[in-house]
Amino acid sequence: MAAMAAPDTAGAWADLVDALASAESIGVVGHVGPDGDALGSMIGLARAARLAGKHAVASFDVPFIVPEEMSFLDASVLVHPSEFPRDLDVAVAVDTSVRSRVGALAGAMETAKQLVVIDHHISDGSWGDVVVVDPTAGATTELVHGVLLHLGWPIDEAVATALYTGLVTDTGRFQYSSTSSRTHDIASDLLARGVKTDVIGQRLFEESPFGYYEVVSRVLGRAVFDKDHAFVWSIMASDDLSAAGLEYHEVDGLIDLVRMARGTDVACLLKEKGTGVIKGSLRSRGRIDVAAIAASFGGGGHHNAAGFTSSQDPSEIIEQIVAHLS
Repeated sequence: MAAMAAPDTAGAWADLVDALASAESIGVVGHVGPDGDALGSMIGLARAARLAGKHAVASFDVPFIVPEEMSFLDASVLVHPSEFPRDLDVAVAVDTSVRSRVGALAGAMETAKQLVVIDHHISDGSWGDVVVVDPTAGATTELVHGVLLHLGWPIDEAVATALYTGLVTDTGRFQYSSTSSRTHDIASDLLARGVKTDVIGQRLFEESPFGYYEVVSRVLGRAVFDKDHAFVWSIMASDDLSAAGLEYHEVDGLIDLVRMARGTDVACLLKEKGTGVIKGSLRSRGRIDVAAIAASFGGGGHHNAAGFTSSQDPSEIIEQIVAHLS
């Protein structure tokens, strides 16, 4: 199948392909606390580069933990952030175009001869020598897939599995509005390369530690339905995790339960992350641009899915969101 690029990224796309083709050493970095799209992009690109004869590694900043539900991915290309090499030919940031989102690895990446960004989140293009951002893509792995086809690099079963993981997670199992015919074309190509959808689906969506039930019970028990603003929200306390014996990264999917309330346009989950730190997740059914709301807290994302971090009191955060919805 032919690789695709948004018209306004055509020049950057060619620069990206040239940079990777000529590089001998490549380091791929995703954002802190990588989701399926970031991990899939990192692992898929780095493994394909190795198969093409390049020296390639992938990493992300601490906590350096691959979530249990994604342990089926090929982690052989991953190195601890303390071992991420300097003076690479090319360093690639995937699934983020914001320097702060790669944490302490930013400095090491900037010692590379070229710094490349591949992302599907709207960007101001202020970081990176070559920036390929296509907000019409359902996932960053869509763009990585296109890069690999342009380069003619091998896409074996492990690479295909990594890329498919990004697709299926970031499109909400192909249900979000970001899903396009291109998304399904790419998924078809990856399936033909050996992806086992039953294994991926079970690990990602049909397994959770038993303690997750307790956290879900507490969070949903606190849920508030603001009928006047078609808004549902809840809070996850840090004590919820300790009581259930879970780590923070094990409850990333909670927002998808909060957002299910019928009659709502917007959902928000506020998660306590350390003393005085709140991480907010926002979801929209389409009418409201939650990226704009997240931006008011210094965050960002997509029209229908966004996030932010705040030091405000939860009640103040909710008041500010309601003000946007009024």
